Amino acid sequence: MVLNYIWIAFFVIAFVFGAIQLCLGDTAIFQKMVDSTFDSSKTAFETSLGLTGVLALWLGIMKIGERAGVVNVLARMLSPVFTKLFPDIPRNHPVMGSIFMNIASNMLGLDNAATPTGLKAMSQMQELNAHKDTATNPMIMFLVLNTSGLTIISTTILAFRASYGAATPTDVFIPILLATTMATLAGIIITSLWQRINLLQPALLAVMAGLVGFVGVVIWGFGRMDKDTMGQATSVAGNLILLGIIVLFIVAGLLRRINVYDAFIEGAKEGFTTAVRIIPYLVAILVAVGVFRASGAMQLLTDSIAWGVRACGLNTDFVGALPTAFMKPLSGSGARGLMLEAMKTYGADSFVGRLSCIFQGSTDTTFYILAVYFGSVGVKFTRHAVACGLLADLAGVVAAIMVAYVFFGG
Repeated sequence: MVLNYIWIAFFVIAFVFGAIQLCLGDTAIFQKMVDSTFDSSKTAFETSLGLTGVLALWLGIMKIGERAGVVNVLARMLSPVFTKLFPDIPRNHPVMGSIFMNIASNMLGLDNAATPTGLKAMSQMQELNAHKDTATNPMIMFLVLNTSGLTIISTTILAFRASYGAATPTDVFIPILLATTMATLAGIIITSLWQRINLLQPALLAVMAGLVGFVGVVIWGFGRMDKDTMGQATSVAGNLILLGIIVLFIVAGLLRRINVYDAFIEGAKEGFTTAVRIIPYLVAILVAVGVFRASGAMQLLTDSIAWGVRACGLNTDFVGALPTAFMKPLSGSGARGLMLEAMKTYGADSFVGRLSCIFQGSTDTTFYILAVYFGSVGVKFTRHAVACGLLADLAGVVAAIMVAYVFFGG
């Protein structure tokens, strides 16, 4: 229901802003908005088409893991913690393994593996859902963990900084890690309070402390590397883990004497149908975002914030990077484009250029994730998912600004 009103608001606000600009003499504004609908719908279809092969591959691999019992082993290992964070999911249920795979893939920046495992987890949670059109508490907690976007290895952002001539492309690595950790912790705390989950349970406290400790170790380890070593280490680690998962599942299937090939084909068929099923949801959200941006509403929002910050006598250096922060919950590719635009306009080593990179890495595409994941299982009533996801995003944005001032001044 919330997504329904937000989707309507995108078009209504965009139309109003377009009408105002037309009155001010911009006769091409509605042409730009119409062109954006075609471009965005094409992008949505191409995105889904590009996901088809990846979904088929990873859902096929996941099916092998299920048949071989690997996913069940992961579920049993994580049960003491996940039963506290997802109390409505039965103990040792296979979905725990899928959730772990998804979270681990996101942390390592393995986007190609994260989406299929996430969709698999949603499908398994939907099997436990008594009201198929309404989001359950575990679904919402899972999606908030996704939208808060904890990523240990932000390889793509570092590569873009290098291509735009940054003197030290890896200088945003630690700031991104700090900001995304704060967003994830905020997401867990906010959603737990909303769902009345007791955060003082030893298992949850240990996980949050372990998360902070693990990030600290990563910061210490990668902070001692030069840019070339860091780039090589992240590439090797990501690819090794990705291929290791595939081989582990196949070998486990071989040892259990299952027909690995048939299991893969069965899972791959699910990947194809899932890719087709999410096309309408992708078109809906990407077209709405495209029209909103083409109308100039996004730019006016940024300019208004800058005026308000100046009126309060505060430092406005961060305002130039805000378009990336505003766009990130709506569109990953749109936010990436704004990040690159900021580096091109202000310079890769400018405060705005660096902050835009931290924004890009601190959270994930909330509305995109909600639309695709809920759409894949036919959920229409998202309850508090949007509110919790956006609050986690807000925590990530605030943390990114604070971290940027600490590391790079203003």
